[in-house]
Amino acid sequence: MILLAVGCSEGSSGSNPEGTNTGGQGGGGSGQGGDPSPSSGGMAAELSPPDCPPTADLGVRIIGRHDGCTAGAFRQAWSGTGFVARCNGTGLSFTQSGASVQYTVLVDGELEPNLATQSGEHTYVIATDLEPGEHTAEIYRRGEASFGATSLLAVEVEDGELLDPPPRADRTIEVFGDSITCGYGNEGDSASCSFSADTENHYLTYAAIMARSFDAELSTVAWSGKGVVVNYGGDMSTTLPEMMERAVPSSNTSVWDYSAAPEPDVVIINLGTNDFSTDNDPSDEDFVAGYGSLLESIRSRYPSAFILCTVGPLLSGTDLAKARDGIEAAVSQRQDAGDDAISAYSMLTGNPSPGCDWHPSLATHAAMAEELAGVIEEELGW
Repeated sequence: MILLAVGCSEGSSGSNPEGTNTGGQGGGGSGQGGDPSPSSGGMAAELSPPDCPPTADLGVRIIGRHDGCTAGAFRQAWSGTGFVARCNGTGLSFTQSGASVQYTVLVDGELEPNLATQSGEHTYVIATDLEPGEHTAEIYRRGEASFGATSLLAVEVEDGELLDPPPRADRTIEVFGDSITCGYGNEGDSASCSFSADTENHYLTYAAIMARSFDAELSTVAWSGKGVVVNYGGDMSTTLPEMMERAVPSSNTSVWDYSAAPEPDVVIINLGTNDFSTDNDPSDEDFVAGYGSLLESIRSRYPSAFILCTVGPLLSGTDLAKARDGIEAAVSQRQDAGDDAISAYSMLTGNPSPGCDWHPSLATHAAMAEELAGVIEEELGW
């Protein structure tokens, strides 16, 4: 069952999906993600200041990266972004402008039917006919940023008022990745289906499942087809490291304000699949240099976080060996330089019953979550 708009007014038009011609085992397509970053080199360069005003206070807790480029609102696009609201009343709704996207909805901790929005400005019912009293709603974006950005304009309560939102979790995790981390095709019933919004569910990805197992808040920075040095199919424009400083990834002028969220306790990097999945693989030297630059940038932003570097589970054979060797070499360079809060890990989970385009299924994501949670438990004692 899909929830649809219940009221609307003419407003800003939605964005068309970018980069959704994703295909193959390479972890997704070659979406450009907006204009290439003006500085594609050393990612540890000085960070530009945020280019937008602070986001409007709508009385909710914002999940994931966001900016204030829409007046009186906050704008989001990365997978898993959304908000948490608490109210005293019998119902809750929100008004949004922008692209047509899908959301996972929870009310008082219970999963509700998915909510599908329309392009433009509309109002959507989250819950109605609730028992009078206090309630909490959670809204998480299912699909990835290529479907376009949205702006939350208002949250309204039926027969009551908004209360202060629940506080942030004590633990936070941020993950950098590609289509695997987005959840590409994880709800597909076979490898023969292709990319669609209906089969991409970030809420049931390995990172989201693992974060919930630790009662941690998750921020996801991932886009299908992106690599460290080379994107899927040999595309060289706008790799994931070039997008990683963005609040809204389709805009190279949307700069993430790192002061708007606490430093994560754990950073997981699951990249390298697209670099080696098709022709035009980078040289060993270029991949290690590019990965090392990515690590330098992340460490400069997050001096205390534990960084876990892995890749999987789509590559095999020589391609997998090259990716793992390059990751281990880049991590070893940092360890040799005195960084002891970083580790490379060879993921063991296989993908015996894949989803769309051979991507990890729901079962594979659950197994990945369990495996990586074990690594974090051992490293951090969680």
